[in-house]
Amino acid sequence: MPPTQLPPTQLPPTRLPPESAVIVPVPEAEPAVGHLRSRLDPAAAEGVPAHVTVLYPFVPPALIDARVLAKAGEAVRTVPSFRARFTSVEWFGDQVVWLSPEPARAFAELIIAVCERFPEYPPYGGVHAEVVPHLTVGDGAPTAELRRAAELVRGHLPISTEVATAHVICGSSEPGSWHTIAELPLGRR
Repeated sequence: MPPTQLPPTQLPPTRLPPESAVIVPVPEAEPAVGHLRSRLDPAAAEGVPAHVTVLYPFVPPALIDARVLAKAGEAVRTVPSFRARFTSVEWFGDQVVWLSPEPARAFAELIIAVCERFPEYPPYGGVHAEVVPHLTVGDGAPTAELRRAAELVRGHLPISTEVATAHVICGSSEPGSWHTIAELPLGRR
């Protein structure tokens, strides 16, 4: 099944958002983490939904065309759709609180498949030696607030979701700017 490309934005090329990403949105997590992310995760204010990142940064929006979407879609289809559960609260240092997915391996396979097709765009710009699948609850907020958020969200676990599509999203640091430009279906079970 080919990617579902959403209607293009009506912005001229010079006004296209500067960034893109491939994510797996997790709408089922929004009731538990949405109010926390809105205060504690800058990406939420920019319009990025609760998600697991597959590849960020991705191809600059001005270069995303049918060929790029087809290539990304082929990569995503190599991983069969799966059921995932977010079962625990974890930390990167004391600055990022996140939810751990099971099976993490299925998300890792999706990340690897897309990254292998787009080696010129290393995950997180190559800053991290290891990419850990996760759903961010808070990033860079005061540690005490992150600890409170961790305790609040723990009471909502586990959170279950069906992972059947990845989304290509584009945006900037402007509030509410991120939006989906294509949905890429995973393979069939």
